[in-house]
Amino acid sequence: MSSAPATARIATLPRVDLRLDRLTAQELVNLVEDAVRGRRQYVIGNHNLHSLYLLSRQPRMRGFYEQADYVHVDGMPLVLLGRLLGMQLERKHRTGYMDLLPRLLENACSKGWRIFYLGSKPEVVEKGSDILRAQYPALTLKSFHGYFDTQPGCPNNKSVLAQINEFAPHVLLVGMGMPRQETWILQNREHLRANAIFCCGALMDYVAGEIPTPPRWLGQIGLEWLYRLAAEPGRLWRRYLVEPWFVLGFLFAEIQMMKTANGEKSQSWG
Repeated sequence: MSSAPATARIATLPRVDLRLDRLTAQELVNLVEDAVRGRRQYVIGNHNLHSLYLLSRQPRMRGFYEQADYVHVDGMPLVLLGRLLGMQLERKHRTGYMDLLPRLLENACSKGWRIFYLGSKPEVVEKGSDILRAQYPALTLKSFHGYFDTQPGCPNNKSVLAQINEFAPHVLLVGMGMPRQETWILQNREHLRANAIFCCGALMDYVAGEIPTPPRWLGQIGLEWLYRLAAEPGRLWRRYLVEPWFVLGFLFAEIQMMKTANGEKSQSWG
């Protein structure tokens, strides 16, 4: 019997079908279990304010989220947004990948899951992989960097797909940053032998210590972004100080369009 939870759509806006699933960290691990036992494949995306910004501007991101089997919350602002749109989201439904990783690897060790990590610079992914193997001696882990030609059909991309499929991972973590990781999954899903495919951003950079890891409690009160901004102001200032205003404007316009359309529909039935 499948243990996979039902999906829950926040809202179908005029130009974007926005979906979030009420998934805790443990329920995300349960999805892997369900995929492995049922020999299924799940693509598991996530949403934060940056992804909403990209979703409003890039058709390929829309294609990815339309294809994803589950979309979990990776940012407290999305919990608040979900509540505003009538969804009963709680803090426990926000899961960052540094919070998910220990649960995932502990289960991988006890259940024999193979993990493949794709992303980060060559030296970073090698360092991070060595750290994880030392922390989890029973872990079966293979990794490859994210600095390759991702064009579909090119020799470089075919070689990466061959490495992944030869290993046949139960869990594939794709950490190449938004929107590159989502685009790559969208273009290659049908060629991948993997049960659960996650988008995990710069996860291995944090594991390797290339980027300072925020205290985990900051994520639960919605202030992890401030720590990250202080650590990488040159790279993240636009994401955290500019993009949220575009997202709020876009969502406000979408909701107004939806209200106007509903009002006109009501009048037509009057």
